[in-house]
Amino acid sequence: MTTLDFTVLIPARRASTRLPDKPLADIAGLPMVVHVARRAQRSGAGRVAVATDDAQIAAVCSSHGIEALLTRADHASGTDRIAEVAQQLLLPAAALIVNVQGDEPLIDPALIRACAQCLASDAQAAIATAAHPIHDAADVFNPNVVKVVLDARNHALLFSRAPIPWHREAFATGGTHTPWTTSAALHSLPPEFPVLRHVGLYAYRMHTLQEFAALPPCPLEQTEALEQLRALWHGRRIAVLRVDAAPAPGVDTPEDLARVRRLMQVLP
Repeated sequence: MTTLDFTVLIPARRASTRLPDKPLADIAGLPMVVHVARRAQRSGAGRVAVATDDAQIAAVCSSHGIEALLTRADHASGTDRIAEVAQQLLLPAAALIVNVQGDEPLIDPALIRACAQCLASDAQAAIATAAHPIHDAADVFNPNVVKVVLDARNHALLFSRAPIPWHREAFATGGTHTPWTTSAALHSLPPEFPVLRHVGLYAYRMHTLQEFAALPPCPLEQTEALEQLRALWHGRRIAVLRVDAAPAPGVDTPEDLARVRRLMQVLP
């Protein structure tokens, strides 16, 4: 690997409403958070640490040789949690930090590194993230699938739960804006302008992370419930790494956990 110095921080908390004790859920004999950390270590990161407000999660990580730091319990988001840990680690202002969610036990280490490289290569960007083309029409209209529109430099113009961009011809029937229900229209879109799904992976520089965590939520962020809109609202640029395929699924529900357990048996 070429030289690229970055730190991976993994926020983890037990208070999940849909899947209690999620970070400690057993997958192939190991807690989920351990799988996430080990994949992060394979990215070539100089340091990998778990940020948690739970002593048991910290103890489990330590027992598997993974660095874990305790945070306050009152953080509103994982970004706030890793911002506190970054301060504890005394990272320099220009340090690259990748926020890897603690419920992504199948995340590709190469994607983590590529996100860090995306930010390192773009002096104009404050944050880097990733996105991939959507091939299923149902996902375009699914509000749980976050879409992103890019400018000519692959910087984000907007993130939304709504179907963006709205392709007037492909998405209309009989001259009216009636959403189509098949994926055929996706193939009629210009290849340079697909509908992109946002991947919840972020790279920051240390000073940008601290600045972002200190900013108050903005109205657009609160309307869409998308934290990254805060950066755009305040004029910060977000570089978006375009990848060809969707990453492996994360875990939000018991059904997701069962699926990941099955996938873990066949994926490296």
